[in-house]
Amino acid sequence: MHLEELKAQLNGFLKANSSQSFSAQNLADGLRMNDSAGYKQVVNALNALVRSGDALDREQQYQYNPNAGYTFGEYRANDKGFGFVKYDDELPDFFINPENTLQAMQGDRVRVETIKPSPSPDRGPEGKVVEILEHAYERIVGTFSLGSDAKDMIGELTISDKKAMSFKVLVNGEGLKPNDGQVVVAEVVRFPDQIHPKELVATVTETLGYKDEPGMDILQIVYSKKVPNEFPADVLADAGKIPTDVPESEWAGREDITEQTLVTIDGADTKDIDDAVVAWKLDNGNYHLGVHIADVSHYVTEGSSIDREAYNRGTSVYLTDRVIPMLPRNISNGIASLNPNVVRLAMSAEMEINPQGKVVKHRLHTSVMKSHARMTYDAVNKILEGDVFVQEEYANLVPMFKVMGELHDILYNMRKQRGAIEFDAPEAQIIVDDEGKAVDIKLRERGTAERMIESFMLAANETVAEHFDKLEVPFLYRIHETPDAERAKSFFEFSKALGHPVIGDPNKVTPIMLQKLMNDVAGDPAEQMISTMMLRAMKQAKYSPDPVGHFGLGADFYTHFTSPIRRYPDLTVHRLIKWYTQNGYGVSAQEKYASHLGQIGEDTSTRERRAIDTERDVDALKKAEYMLDKIGLEFDGVVNSALKFGLFISLENTVEGLVHISNLTDDHYEYDESHAALIGRSKHHIFQIGQKVRVKVIRVNKDERTVDFMLVNPQDAPTTTIRVASQSHGKFGKGRNRDERRKNERRGKSEGPKTKRGPLDSKQGHKRDSKRNF
Repeated sequence: MHLEELKAQLNGFLKANSSQSFSAQNLADGLRMNDSAGYKQVVNALNALVRSGDALDREQQYQYNPNAGYTFGEYRANDKGFGFVKYDDELPDFFINPENTLQAMQGDRVRVETIKPSPSPDRGPEGKVVEILEHAYERIVGTFSLGSDAKDMIGELTISDKKAMSFKVLVNGEGLKPNDGQVVVAEVVRFPDQIHPKELVATVTETLGYKDEPGMDILQIVYSKKVPNEFPADVLADAGKIPTDVPESEWAGREDITEQTLVTIDGADTKDIDDAVVAWKLDNGNYHLGVHIADVSHYVTEGSSIDREAYNRGTSVYLTDRVIPMLPRNISNGIASLNPNVVRLAMSAEMEINPQGKVVKHRLHTSVMKSHARMTYDAVNKILEGDVFVQEEYANLVPMFKVMGELHDILYNMRKQRGAIEFDAPEAQIIVDDEGKAVDIKLRERGTAERMIESFMLAANETVAEHFDKLEVPFLYRIHETPDAERAKSFFEFSKALGHPVIGDPNKVTPIMLQKLMNDVAGDPAEQMISTMMLRAMKQAKYSPDPVGHFGLGADFYTHFTSPIRRYPDLTVHRLIKWYTQNGYGVSAQEKYASHLGQIGEDTSTRERRAIDTERDVDALKKAEYMLDKIGLEFDGVVNSALKFGLFISLENTVEGLVHISNLTDDHYEYDESHAALIGRSKHHIFQIGQKVRVKVIRVNKDERTVDFMLVNPQDAPTTTIRVASQSHGKFGKGRNRDERRKNERRGKSEGPKTKRGPLDSKQGHKRDSKRNF
């Protein structure tokens, strides 16, 4: 039965019996879909109803949602008083007039009723906020200033979060009484209302230190993003009970692979080593690839205090000068880290791969392993490049690395042939001194070793996903959906306007179509522009029980299996592998996880985005700090985005800043949406994505994490015959994207073009290191 038809039947039944709740098994029996495949379909449909708000899941009992019919979403504020509510990844946002906001703040979760329907597919409906369900700023972080004119208030807070800087935060005397200049955490006790529309009252609950203390700048961002950064005492106590070595009693039931020449390959500063690899050539011309992953699930048992905290964190967060781990360090850096020459427990994916890159056989099993060498990317790159000194040092491993290099080439070419899209944007490594101050920015290099490990991890992730998809049991996947037709059509029109039409139907876009376009524009001046706009047209990768594949990788099956130390979804996948291996694949075995996987996918996707936002904000903070003493200096840069209010420029070191429209004084510039360009009305100079420019630094604000530039020689820009109409009717960026730009037109609220990091699950640097987001 088709998913939408099944959802309609289930929703109708639940609505007709709204006072009762039913298990998935009850409903599957009623529909006579009680075989393994039918049960999975019912569970997927029920989870979809829960995600859409039509049904409630109460401990694996499904019930009609009495709030169905209302829309729930995230409020996005504009300084001019109006706002928007994001309620769907694809549909345009609700527009909320100032009198209908209910004084909601940025990020609040709200319930909305429709006042006027959408006038067109690219414009959202008009709505009214009828209830604030969850405040985004229940806890705030800021610098305390002693003294206030307000009655019964002891001081005020200066907010470190840019999105709340326009609000006055008064501090009452009911909590701690901090000193002037201290950074504090405060609980909000009164939110904005009609009488105090731009004012909050808060109680100080914690002091973090003084603003100028080393590391305090990053800590403010960590707290403001609500990233858990200290383990509760019970979690540390339970972690402390875990042995530091693997006793022989734990070898039982596991395959002994300690004699295989497994090695780990990571960045030189990596301490949480969770994957080891081995490869050899088979007599039949195929390759054996072993990907062996730390068996974190053996130590982090389901429902334990450590597990609950790991779920709350969702992922490790990698910041400039620190890591906030998902697990206590005696686990992540100790017993679960595949350190050399020590016995460790592992989850193994062993694959036989033919010369065309196809996995023809595979096995998934638990094992006992030992890493024979702790290799770095740098050392393996030198071996593969023929450095005789490094080859002599690792002479016994060199033949295997050469086989690995061959296998990587095979896997890379296979992915390329099926249409996998590669975006290899430069990534920065910010160097800080002992005080945490940014002193240098270097570009990370990705050599063959990094790409080789990427190939092996991708192969393992795909193999595990395909294994369970074919078994038709509930499972957790990493998905990247096909771009929706409207965005694809807009991108196709944009690319065509630049003289590079995409061959194919935007209603049936495929990875091959986009890959061919990127091949065609390679080395062309329009390459960066098209690459950037293509990335923005795509959806964001996420976790889901729905096996829809991974568009960017061109993969029909994909999951996250390879990083359970730092990603909760991988830990979940390991548990699923063990559960099905031990309990079979029937309906009774499926019931254990079936109703939970949708929520796990949503929660871990949200926490992944929280981590990425935190990492991005810290990077922006440290880049601004690095630029503080560069005011007046000139740099070469590239236009990263052209918007109505100016040009975002990326320097060669990845620092990004804004040339505000007010600083483009050589002409009156207008925005042409169809070409994503600013064009001078009189002199017809044009500025577009990918265009090289020379800029001077004119202002840096570390607190707001912004850098302002001005163009040194705007007259050197190319001219164009394009003439901007009084109102642009270009389609790219309409709807929600257009509304987002409206909100950002004030410089203080602009954070630059939010290019999604890792939507294709390309590897990231640091310990984001090459393996952060496949």
